[in-house]
Amino acid sequence: MISKSKVLLLIALSTLAAFFSANVYAQTNSKQNQRRPRTVSAKQPSTTPESVKEEPEAEVVRVETNLVNTVFTAIDRDRHFITTLRADDLRIYENDAPQTISLFERETNRPLTLVILVDTSKSQERTLPDEKKAANAFVRAVVRPDKDKVAVISFTGVPRVEQQLTENVSKVNRAIDNLRVELPANNPNCDEERPVQEDPLCWTSIWDSVWESASEVLAQGDENSRRAVILLSDGDDTSSTIKRQDAIDAALKNNVAVYSIGIGDPELYKVEQDSLRKISDSTGGRAFFPRAEAELIRAFAQIQEELRSQYIIAYSPQNKLRDGSHRRIKMEIVNPQLRKQKFQLVYRQGYYAAKQ
Repeated sequence: MISKSKVLLLIALSTLAAFFSANVYAQTNSKQNQRRPRTVSAKQPSTTPESVKEEPEAEVVRVETNLVNTVFTAIDRDRHFITTLRADDLRIYENDAPQTISLFERETNRPLTLVILVDTSKSQERTLPDEKKAANAFVRAVVRPDKDKVAVISFTGVPRVEQQLTENVSKVNRAIDNLRVELPANNPNCDEERPVQEDPLCWTSIWDSVWESASEVLAQGDENSRRAVILLSDGDDTSSTIKRQDAIDAALKNNVAVYSIGIGDPELYKVEQDSLRKISDSTGGRAFFPRAEAELIRAFAQIQEELRSQYIIAYSPQNKLRDGSHRRIKMEIVNPQLRKQKFQLVYRQGYYAAKQ
């Protein structure tokens, strides 16, 4: 015979389950619409769009949370990744106030959502073949079908979507293979300066293109995936309508890391390292400056290794205001033995709080 206390316990558990179920379905994440500074010139597919062919995804119900998630990597002085850290080895701060760590784990199997963003302006004429070869090898090594998604975007004075986000590696590699440096027939050396609206092929819009990649393409991907832009350019922006900081803010708001590969004409090697390093450091990515094909291949290999050698750390911020403000993040190693080894922690340097 079931005792009266057990009956009451069962009733209470049933009531609690029903209440939780109702609240889960009542709570969904909403995403603030962002105004586009420019229009992406997307290549029109010649066949039925992939979105029509695919089966519709099942609805996903999410519960709102105030946890701040940050992905980071730890690197020693020889640039080797450290994969043995524990939560009590670290301390994390928000606007200089220490926070209590709620979650700490090593990231090994998280889905990836990537944009391969390639400068196809005149300055990349000699380096583009090597970039394409290295990018194709990277995609084949990193992308797991049915788990990861990749888009390909090229840019001159305006960004152009060559391949929307897809799990199909063959489509991604084909889009990379089709990248070309195109110059106007009536101005092949771009020595006659014309407005970007009239002659976009002679201009370079890096920050517009990063903004579009983060806000328009990656923002449509799985919000629980690891989002990243892999930018190949010499860093010389000549025509963006938005500032570099706007591109950084777009990446932070959409939890996107920017990995920059600074590469230019090998005869001149004019690369704006400061700009590329700034956008990568601010968003939790890294910047690489290869001078030869072998170094370019190593840069892609390091990005591949980093994407598989990361940690995720989360905390519930002491500042509960939902005011949309920018909050600085700082992390440090507090374990005395580990501090002596001078590990470098790579992470995004801030985030934007939710806004009511």
